[in-house]
Amino acid sequence: MTKEEYISLYQKTEKRYLELIQNIDIDLLEKDKKSYENISSESDFWLDNMNAKKTLKVISTIRKEIKDFNQIKKQYLDISDDVELLNLGEILSLEMVERIYSFSETLSKYETRKMLNRENDHLGAIISIHPGAGGTESQDWVKMLFRMYTRWLDANNYQYKIVDLQDGDEGGVKEATLEIDEEYLYGFLSSESGVHRLVRISPFDSNSRRHTSFAAVFVYPLLNDEIDVEINDSDIRLDTYRASGAGGQHVNKTDSAVRITHLQTGIVVQCQNQRSQLKNKQTAIKLLKSKLFKYEADLKDDDLKKITKHKKSIEWGSQIRSYVFHPYNLIKDHRSKYETSNISLVMDGEIDNFIRNYLLHRMEKK
Repeated sequence: MTKEEYISLYQKTEKRYLELIQNIDIDLLEKDKKSYENISSESDFWLDNMNAKKTLKVISTIRKEIKDFNQIKKQYLDISDDVELLNLGEILSLEMVERIYSFSETLSKYETRKMLNRENDHLGAIISIHPGAGGTESQDWVKMLFRMYTRWLDANNYQYKIVDLQDGDEGGVKEATLEIDEEYLYGFLSSESGVHRLVRISPFDSNSRRHTSFAAVFVYPLLNDEIDVEINDSDIRLDTYRASGAGGQHVNKTDSAVRITHLQTGIVVQCQNQRSQLKNKQTAIKLLKSKLFKYEADLKDDDLKKITKHKKSIEWGSQIRSYVFHPYNLIKDHRSKYETSNISLVMDGEIDNFIRNYLLHRMEKK
C-alpha cells in the first residue's frame, strides 16, 4: 500500500465513522448504566428475581454498547495519529497498515450491528438445518453448513448449545439444531434463512460426477422472559423414542428423546441432546414456542412469501444462496447479489460479508 492509498482509505473510513457515531449518545448510555447499576445495588433488588435478571441483562447490554463505542473510538484516534505522523514526513509502516485494516473491519461489524433495528432483531436465535432430497449427498451438505455456522459462532465468541444433532445413515447429518442465547443473533442470522444449494464433484460418486444438493436453514427468535407463548397440553402430541448417535449407553437404552407435534399448525420439534427426558421436553417446548411465535408474527405481517416459505420444496428455484465448487469456485447470494470466489474462507465460517450485504439489501427494500 502506498501513502496515497493509505490516505484515501483513511478518508473513506473516517467519513463512515463520523456518520455512524453522530447518532450515538454515549453520555446518555453512561447515565443509563449508572441508573440501572444503582437499582441493582439496592437491598431489595433480588426480591423480584425475574425483574432482577432483566435489569442485569440491560446493564450487560449497555456496558457492551459503551465498550464497543470506546474500542472503535480508540482505533479511530490511533489511525488519526498515524495520519498526522505521515503528514509530518513519517514513513508508512506495516503497523500503520494493519491498524487501518483492523479499524475498517471493526467499523464494518459495528455498522452491521446498527442495521439490526427490527422488532425482534435483538433476540437470540435458534437455527435448524435440514437436508433436501438426495440422501447422503444432502446430508453431507447439512454437515458442511453445520460446520460453517459453528465456525462463525466460535470465531465471534458466541456461546451456543446443540439442541438436536442426528447423524445420517451413511454419513453427514439428518438434522441439526443450535440454540444461541446471545443478543442480536436473530437479527444477524436472519440472512441465512432459506434454501442453500451446493454444486460439486461428489465424494460419494465413484464416477466423480457433478452433483447438486440442497439444504434448508430455518432461523427462529429465541424468546426471552418478556415474551410468553402459551401452550396447553391439549394443543400438542408428545412422543418419546430412543436417542440416536453419540450420547453414551444410557441415552441409547432409554426413551430419553422427545418429539412434540403442535396439532393445530403441524409444527414438529424434537430434542435428544440431554440424557434426561424431562430436560429434552423442556428444551423442545422452548423450541416450539419460538417456532409458534415466528409463525404468528409472519401471519400478522400478512406476507405470503414468509408464510409459504416453510412449505416450499428444498429444490431448484427456491435457493437463496448457491455454493459452486465445480466447474468454478463461486458463492453467490441471490438476494443481495453479493458473491465471492473464496469458497474455503466462507466454509470455514467467514460469512460476515454475506450477513452485511443481506442487511443492506433489506434496508433498501423498505
